[in-house]
Amino acid sequence: MTLTPKVKAILDQYESDNPGTKTNLARFLNAGKLAGTGKLVILPVDQGFEHGPARSFAANPAAYDPHYHFELAIEAGLSGYAAPLGMLECGAAKYASEIPLILKCNSSNSLATEKDQAVTGTVADALRLGCAGIGFTIYPGSEYCFEQMEEFRELAAEAKAAGLAVILWSYPRGPMLDKVAETAVDVCAYAAHMAALCGAHIIKVKPPTDQVALPVNKAAYEENKIDVSTLPARIRHVVQSSFAGRRIVIFSGGEKAGTDNLLATIKGIQEGGGFGSIIGRNVFQRPKAEALDLLNQIITIFKS
Repeated sequence: MTLTPKVKAILDQYESDNPGTKTNLARFLNAGKLAGTGKLVILPVDQGFEHGPARSFAANPAAYDPHYHFELAIEAGLSGYAAPLGMLECGAAKYASEIPLILKCNSSNSLATEKDQAVTGTVADALRLGCAGIGFTIYPGSEYCFEQMEEFRELAAEAKAAGLAVILWSYPRGPMLDKVAETAVDVCAYAAHMAALCGAHIIKVKPPTDQVALPVNKAAYEENKIDVSTLPARIRHVVQSSFAGRRIVIFSGGEKAGTDNLLATIKGIQEGGGFGSIIGRNVFQRPKAEALDLLNQIITIFKS
């Protein structure tokens, strides 16, 4: 596997990791159309767990089939594909080695009222399926966040020992946070920093808004003149909060949005020094040809 100077510089930031883990990180960074650029675009399909099948797939019925998502990610030239256990089991053998896989190891569902997730996959499952990494979600701010961090610690240690990359979804939510606060720039930066502190190799957060939600944070932002006026500035701040950019930070696509709005967000991520995007509903809820065209536009922006 040949490493570009950009990819080698990123891997050099992971100073404690073994050759197996660095090889799997390199698999993501050397896959698809963004290979060698230091950027990633990953397809996540865990929304069936989170929102149910109709809300997730009825807009594009082909997406009920797990093979559809493997093929979409491969045809689009993406950096990786993330999904829960059952979905990966449906296609891991058929599409072996065609794209780096991420086993999403915990999940929630919209029938529950508690802001928690159940562990639904193991490191052994990830190795059996040929995955390059595992994924996990924590909800900083929830009543269960400390238990989630402890679950993550155990899985991450096992994954790293086995040479897998570790991707952490860090989504703030809980009694102190309303919907506005969940994506406020101070809260997103805090969530990214916590993910880095927990030992994640790749951090997934939502694109931050210009709100500073927590009163205790406002003085720090004002006195230190932290620029949150534009999306690129906010992305830059979140990346800075992840060990000054020593950890890969990618940003979610969220609910299906108009093409212009989504591409504007992608441009903001690129201009702010983000490492890429992890986009699910915004692509798999569109007809395949339209999804491939959109992903090509996104990849083109990250190549610029």
